[in-house]
Amino acid sequence: MTEYGVVTRNAEETEWPDFDLAFYEVKDVTGRSAEPIETAVNMVSCFGDNAAAEATPDLVPVDAEGRPATRDRTYFDWAYICPTHEEYRRGLLEIIEDCVAVNGDVRLDDVGFPREGYCRCDRCERLFAESDHDEWADWRAEVITEFVAEATDRIPGKAYLTLYPDPYPGHLYDRAGLDLDALAEHVDEFVVPLYDTNYGTTYWLETIAKGFESRLADLDVTFSVELYAVNVDIDDLNHAAEVAAAYGEDVFFGYDASQAVAALRRMKADAREGRSYGGDDTDRDRGGDGI
Repeated sequence: MTEYGVVTRNAEETEWPDFDLAFYEVKDVTGRSAEPIETAVNMVSCFGDNAAAEATPDLVPVDAEGRPATRDRTYFDWAYICPTHEEYRRGLLEIIEDCVAVNGDVRLDDVGFPREGYCRCDRCERLFAESDHDEWADWRAEVITEFVAEATDRIPGKAYLTLYPDPYPGHLYDRAGLDLDALAEHVDEFVVPLYDTNYGTTYWLETIAKGFESRLADLDVTFSVELYAVNVDIDDLNHAAEVAAAYGEDVFFGYDASQAVAALRRMKADAREGRSYGGDDTDRDRGGDGI
């Protein structure tokens, strides 16, 4: 049975009874930090950190032309930190240890290199030259897998890892250094954010969710879908949740707990009135665009 959860920066919302599960941002991409709490899965943005990047530019990954992965450049919504920076990694592991001291489950967010071509800082060039790898992409994947292994070794409960919403063959490996086969040995559940401000159509959501279902089918790991709830029409949000639940283990609503509660209550009311979610009605409700 699908469980429904919330992703929030407000500690009090993690205790709302409408949600089966809550994720609480202890460290987010702005660099904002909060104390971990017992009532939620604490969530750590690992290599996204605007504040650290602005305070210490040497932390930021660069490409071969020396261009930094910061939010003032095209394609980057936030600033990244180089995953090979040992001092920063130690700090992340300390945050994770603080989290598990109050709740044994932890979600790792923003894990990976920023894009293809990163990072070409002097440290990364040296570490690659000293490695046993002939291919840059293979070395990057090992860097990320080793970090996730270190992190999850400290997580006694359930380990979640956010994936970029790109299930196409080789994309996550080439773009971010995410080796799903290797990571599945350390992670219990992947979470895939499929964000929109409308959800007026859902064929794209179904295509991506189905892609992850197929890609992960042979791995000993589950995956869930996270939806954006801010200012989204309740009926559209529920329709998106219906589609997400057909493929993912669970469905999580991001950053508007009140809207998420309203959606869940509408969903329960529709169910009591006899509306079917799933089965033969699924394709009919989608307008016949089932994959």
